[in-house]
Amino acid sequence: MAIRLTINGEKQVFHGDPRTSLLEVLRDTFRLTGAKDVCGEGFCGTCNVHINGEALPACLRPIGMLEGAEVTTIEGLSPMGTFNAVQAALEKHDVVQCGMCFPGLVMTMSKFFETNSNPSRAEIKSAMTGNLCRCTGYELIVDALASIAHERGLVQ
Repeated sequence: MAIRLTINGEKQVFHGDPRTSLLEVLRDTFRLTGAKDVCGEGFCGTCNVHINGEALPACLRPIGMLEGAEVTTIEGLSPMGTFNAVQAALEKHDVVQCGMCFPGLVMTMSKFFETNSNPSRAEIKSAMTGNLCRCTGYELIVDALASIAHERGLVQ
């Protein structure tokens, strides 16, 4: 079966089992390995990508349900290798440790900051709920993300 979708702005066609997860298709067919395969149950957030403008776990989305979908992965998030505000804040504050969770976290929080320019720490923590990180203890991540509003001149 042929499934047509757009991945990182490029038209793509997947030929195969429509029950195959988007995560498997991204990693195995298109060699986009930023989304990580950790829990396979949509619980950890490491495989989050943008599907039709929403941050969602790729492991739970059968490719057959995504005909015509627009998918953005961490590889397609920032043009020409530049960092967006979330990536820049995480890098500036040196919070990345093992890095396994960060692609999914970046995808989730990038979408969050598109509609929340000046969130409180509580709102940031709430938005991060679906992203597990075993290394950082979360507070350093929240500090880094909270700095985005400060650097934009918006302080809450």
